[in-house]
Amino acid sequence: MGRRSRIRRLQQQQQQQQPEGSEDATQGGGRRNNAGWEGGYPEIVKENKLFEHYYQELKIVPEGEWDQFMEALREPLPATLRITGYKSHAKEILHCLKNKYFKELEDLEVDGQKVEVPQPLSWYPEELAWHTNLSRKILRKSPQLEKFHHFLVSETESGNISRQEAVSMIPPLLLSVQPHHKILDMCAAPGSKTTQLIEMLHADMNVPFPEGFVIANDVDNKRCYLLVHQAKRLSSPCIMVVNHDAASIPRLQIDVGGRKEVLFYDRILCDVPCSGDGTMRKNIDVWKKWTTLNSLQLHGLQLRIATRGAEQLAEGGRMVYSTCSLNPIEDEAVIASLLEKSEGALELADVSSELPGLKWMPGIMEWKVMTKDGQWFASWDDVPQSRHTQIRPTMFPPKDPAKLQAMNLARCLRILPHHQNTGGFFVAVLVKKSSMPWNKRQPKCKSSETRETIKSSPVDPMEGKAVESKPVTEIGDTEVLETTESLESDGNKKDGVCGPPPSKKMRLFGFKEDPFVFIPEDDPLFPPIQKFYALDPSFPKMNLLTRTTEGKKRQLYMVSKELRNVLLNNSERMKVINTGIKVWCRNNSGEEFDCAFRLAQEGIYTLYPFINSRIITVSMEDVKILLTQENPFFRKLSSETYNQAKDLGKGSIVLKYEPDSRKPDTLQCPIVLCGWRGKASIRAFVPKNERFHYLRMMGLEVLDEKKKEGIILTDEKSAAGSKQPGDEASGERTEGAGGPAGPVLPAEDGHSLAQPHS
Repeated sequence: MGRRSRIRRLQQQQQQQQPEGSEDATQGGGRRNNAGWEGGYPEIVKENKLFEHYYQELKIVPEGEWDQFMEALREPLPATLRITGYKSHAKEILHCLKNKYFKELEDLEVDGQKVEVPQPLSWYPEELAWHTNLSRKILRKSPQLEKFHHFLVSETESGNISRQEAVSMIPPLLLSVQPHHKILDMCAAPGSKTTQLIEMLHADMNVPFPEGFVIANDVDNKRCYLLVHQAKRLSSPCIMVVNHDAASIPRLQIDVGGRKEVLFYDRILCDVPCSGDGTMRKNIDVWKKWTTLNSLQLHGLQLRIATRGAEQLAEGGRMVYSTCSLNPIEDEAVIASLLEKSEGALELADVSSELPGLKWMPGIMEWKVMTKDGQWFASWDDVPQSRHTQIRPTMFPPKDPAKLQAMNLARCLRILPHHQNTGGFFVAVLVKKSSMPWNKRQPKCKSSETRETIKSSPVDPMEGKAVESKPVTEIGDTEVLETTESLESDGNKKDGVCGPPPSKKMRLFGFKEDPFVFIPEDDPLFPPIQKFYALDPSFPKMNLLTRTTEGKKRQLYMVSKELRNVLLNNSERMKVINTGIKVWCRNNSGEEFDCAFRLAQEGIYTLYPFINSRIITVSMEDVKILLTQENPFFRKLSSETYNQAKDLGKGSIVLKYEPDSRKPDTLQCPIVLCGWRGKASIRAFVPKNERFHYLRMMGLEVLDEKKKEGIILTDEKSAAGSKQPGDEASGERTEGAGGPAGPVLPAEDGHSLAQPHS
């Protein structure tokens, strides 16, 4: 018998000897303590005397509110959700939530307790963020709540709802993003704030390619892929995920009229790594692990990241610095040090009126530094030589009272948990007035008037982008050398190929990424696509790329022209993890249908404005049938749909639903789906979660996620649109009985689905 087996047997014997209700049996025998975690772990005691002593001494909580503050920290954090996606779709989800799911929660009781109906966050625009005290346990206890829970899980998976903490929604709102802004998210993973920024770029859904873009960075290679997963849900051609240390993120270049210029960002989000003591309500480990040492160790990194962000900000641009910590060493001390060394180049913006309804405390002007063993220092002069490596002068407030007053640290926002039942948070909004003292002069953030001038003037293909930049000749000496070297290396690489940086110049971690290869102007691959879909002459084919330099191109991706500019000019200094959205996929035997590439649902909203052929307008009933049945025959669809489809050749098609304003009870947002026109049937190529999303918006509730025969749904008003068992299967067999099996197409959700027989 092995050692572990002997220990297990001994424990079992001890459990059998213990009385059932004894304390030892509860703690040691795998029984569950009612107040503890599952698996018999003891509950973490939500007490930390050093934490209380530290923050009471610093007076971060208003007088008379300390008990409420601590009580709130010990309560679990309420669940919050944000409705994501672009405006018309977000409004439909909100309408569905308010008029269906929330109404079902009214006057509902579970175990004799009335269920609290979710409430909108008062400070979030257009009621697109909600909070509720419903726990997962309660959600599963009632059939009505279970349906609501299933809705939340499914919509979160498809990216239409984000389970995001309330305070983390604040920094992107304070950035005041416009569609033409160039944005850098310095520490972006896991990506909930990044998705907010992308939504703001696409405020106008009719513009497929906004002038602006988001470069989302994270130092952790694995977390970068989580970031890609989050960003992909929004299907934007204006997002690029890169993998760098934010404190030394490279300065990028772009081509403006054939001249290399340095890229400066209009907006920078600097949500730095922090000790996280504002997250105690959800990360209860912090209670026992909290010490001031975490803040002392992180302060230097936070200051370096913020400084690097300020260097890359355009004049007139805005940078938001945020942490989920309440410690002034990570908050006001970083801001004060940054303002002091900027020598007037940066100033704190007054954003007190920008989020009406949000309760906050002003930043503090005085603080002290405490070591992990409780020793206090009021100024740098008091710190002994032996402590100089751990405690730095930048951790203290400026000595000069006039200088401290001029910093306006009270303009920082401190969010306390007990004020609006949230986590703890700190936000500061910085505006750049002039170049940093160690950098030479740079151009100002372009206004809308300047951008109009650029648009109307005759331009090079790479111009007209309102990219914040300055000529290479105006950079500091050391950067000129770096620039010259990189320009020489740029000249040696193949045209249109953006590979990963050489390992000699940069240490690479994680997976080696495939190169980004732009389709050449004269590539024979494109004309058949252009002809088949009757693409508009304005279609920017130069923005199409693949991820391979050899063999057949299987997927075609698309980026905005601004990101193309960034990619082509920075492949030697930047590690790109992902960019672009998939717009076309190669068919097996696709040449039979005059075009080797079918449309991909991921990029259809970007492509649709340029497609002038193979579009079928469908009714809401048609959409229900197409989304619930694999290969519905023409006879199952409306006569209007059949009349449009009958003259089209076999191959990829666009299915477009236009809302009818005369019928306000029906779905009021346009839907564009990818489909396939077979010999006698049409099918939709839409991922599973996206199917469920559209069906819910049309009043159908998914009962069973997926059956072998198809998706089974119910309509609350009628059974119309439901699939009749055996109907589709028998029809498919009849159609394919006399001929060879059709080619197999890859489904959007990763499964292989048989194409309608041609």
